Amino acid sequence: MSCCHHYALAAGGDAVFSVDISAITFGPGCLAEAGDFARNLGLRRVALFTDARLAASEHVDIVRRALIEAGLEVVLYTDVTVEPTDRAFRDAARFAAEGQFDGYVSVGGGSVIDTAKAASLYASHPAEFAAYVNAPLGEGRAVPGPLKPHIACPTTCGTGAECTGIAIFDWVEKGVKTGIVSRRLRPTLALIDPTTTWTLPAAVVAASGFDVLSHALESYTALPHTCRAKAERPSLRPMSQGANPWSDFGCEKALQLTGSYLERAVRDATDHEARDAMMWAATLAGIAFGNAGVHLPHGMAYAVAGGVRDFRAPGYPQEEPMVPHGMSVIVNAPAVFRYIADACPDRHLEAARWLGADIQGATPIDAGEIVARRLIELMRMCAIPNGVGGVGYDERDLAKLTAGAWAQQRLIKNAPKAVSQEQLCGLFRNAMGYW
Repeated sequence: MSCCHHYALAAGGDAVFSVDISAITFGPGCLAEAGDFARNLGLRRVALFTDARLAASEHVDIVRRALIEAGLEVVLYTDVTVEPTDRAFRDAARFAAEGQFDGYVSVGGGSVIDTAKAASLYASHPAEFAAYVNAPLGEGRAVPGPLKPHIACPTTCGTGAECTGIAIFDWVEKGVKTGIVSRRLRPTLALIDPTTTWTLPAAVVAASGFDVLSHALESYTALPHTCRAKAERPSLRPMSQGANPWSDFGCEKALQLTGSYLERAVRDATDHEARDAMMWAATLAGIAFGNAGVHLPHGMAYAVAGGVRDFRAPGYPQEEPMVPHGMSVIVNAPAVFRYIADACPDRHLEAARWLGADIQGATPIDAGEIVARRLIELMRMCAIPNGVGGVGYDERDLAKLTAGAWAQQRLIKNAPKAVSQEQLCGLFRNAMGYW
């Protein structure tokens, strides 16, 4: 298959792409600026979202004091759960509706930021829970109007949630992860302080770092926006519009940074240069995938995380089984990129080189194997489990995993190569183990 990533316009495709981005303030100490920014946004009564583990942290204290010193009334919400469920979103929405807040501040990882997004949405535009959830699991209803200001302060170097209009949750009854997607969910402002990563456990940096890698690699290899069917009107152009020249910039630099610094950041918490670089990579990848969208590894990840039985990752809360998001993505990735590389081999070879692979003498037919080998090398260096089997699944789970991933059509359709349900099952089979 010839590569279509030179953005040649396909029949019925969209020649136009959009760029949407949160305002970003990046640098050490910027959390202390939250109060001034919030006041300038006209906020007076603020809900401060975090989780119970972070509530007593210096990061939350800095933000809370900054808001109070700016003259704002602050109400703390700490009932956020890691890898939130639909119940966690509902509880947060109830708190937001009852609190009558005029804005939100979130301090934490993607779970905290996404919970604040959902709370703001359902408090501002009440509806049945399924209304805004991605189809076909939910109705996929458009968010009918703007939300109140939201200042997002990430404390992990991976999810990019501070830059995207996506809120991911585990729908327990359906046994799968899914999400809510709208440009209106995108935080108003991101305050990104890289020093928040200096105390993270190695396993958290590894899982978060592979989320960065996957965001960038999937966005760079996604279906080009020129090959996506043109929307009926411009306002209906999807946020996950496919690869585009804007997202390419962020993907390239994020992959280069990840290839250079991920292993260092995981291996040594005192390597502040590496951890700062991974926070910047997370920001760039978040901007990129927020405008291009991810595809198969993420779609498969929601089934892996949603159906977990007994796996507990080091560095994360141990009360409940959980596959951290970045880990649930990367265990699928080598199998996926072996499969899709022939759709755009030049892009796969470029990405492999940015990640540190030697591509000298490589031909297009080698692209998938080269990317897969480099991903596996990084996984082993960073103590990631050996594929989907390494987080507790086996061949008996293939049907359930496939069904859970097949429901993620928004992501599947963003891949550069079509995949059938049978082929998706084959990808899970090939992802069971790599070494």
